[in-house]
This record gives sequence, C-alpha cells and structure tokens, in this order.
Amino acid sequence: MPPQPGPYAARPGGYPQPGPYAGLPGYPPPAPGTPPPGFPGMSPRGLPLASFGDRLLALLIDGLVLGAASMVFIVPAFIVFFQMVLPDLTTTADGTPTSDPFTNFLIPMLVLQGVIFVVAFAMSYVYQVEMMFKTGQTIGKRVMKIQVVPLDPVATLTRTAAAKRWAAYQIGGAIIPFFSYLDGLWQLWDKPWQQCLHDKFAGTIVVKVAG
Repeated sequence: MPPQPGPYAARPGGYPQPGPYAGLPGYPPPAPGTPPPGFPGMSPRGLPLASFGDRLLALLIDGLVLGAASMVFIVPAFIVFFQMVLPDLTTTADGTPTSDPFTNFLIPMLVLQGVIFVVAFAMSYVYQVEMMFKTGQTIGKRVMKIQVVPLDPVATLTRTAAAKRWAAYQIGGAIIPFFSYLDGLWQLWDKPWQQCLHDKFAGTIVVKVAG
C-alpha cells in the first residue's frame, strides 16, 4: 500500500498545504501568513530567511559604499570652502582680523554643513529606495546574497514599501534615542519572520537567495 500523505502535504511553491486530514479535530489547516510546521526559518515563498550576520554585513558594506560616495562630494566642497574663506581671515600686522570670523567663517560653515546633510540624505534615499526596490537588493545585499521581498508571497516590492523601510530606519533613528540599535536587534527575537521594526512598518522580510 503506498504511503498516505500526512496532514500537511507538499505543494508547488515550496511550503506545505493541508492534507486529507485537514479539518478533522487536531488537524487544523495552517492560517494564511503563518510558517508551515516543520520548516522554521522559512519565508512564505519557500526561501530561507536571512540571518542576522548576513544582514549586519550587508549593512556595513552599504555604509561603506554610501560613505565613499559622499566623500566624492564632501572633500571637494571643503577644499573649495577653505580656499574661498581662509584668505578673508588673515590678520593685519597688529593682529586685527581683516574680516569678521562670525559672518565670514561660522555662518558659511553652518550653511555648508546643512548642504552636506541634505545631499547625504538624498543619496541615502536614492540608494536605499530608488536603486533597491527594483531588485530588492543594494550592493551590500547583493554581495551577501540576500533580498528584500514583501511578506505577501504573491506581491512584488514597490517603491512605497522601500520608501517606508527607509523612512522608518532613517527618521526613527534621527528622532528616537537608540532606535537604530533596537530596530536592528529586533530580528533576533521576532517570530516567525525575523523582521526588524522597519520591516514590520513596510510589510517586508529579508530572504536568502542564490545570487
């Protein structure tokens, strides 16, 4: 006699479905959006969830990429700034400044820092949203072979979802003390999808992919 399927028979798509005993007492079907029994650490798409180490390394790589890209703008900006400002800060023979340091140095420095902040913020958005949502991967995620996908297995990642992930991470970290640490560590105890807080806000998960 051929073996009979158990309460959860395999189906195309990578995760189980209720077998012939579903609906009987003690054999309830799995609720939508819950991981199949016996497959811990798997996403609804049948792909393994990304580990904490993979996500951390991807974050560090992305930080280096964004930092290097920012320096391409920041270094020339400071060189030009000091070339323009320093000649006006020279002193006369009796030690009197030839210009007011407050208006000719401090205010321009604050303006420059504001411009750098805006440019860095814009670069972060382009990198983490516009470049990422099309494939679900940044450079760091591609190196570590992980990908951002919607929790819904039939949905595709949208610009809105990518923007929500980015906004939760950036704005939450900017206004709430220690939010960035809590956000990143949340995946260690989150069940069953190992989501960070910004994943929960956007309805996404991070999975391991072949390439």
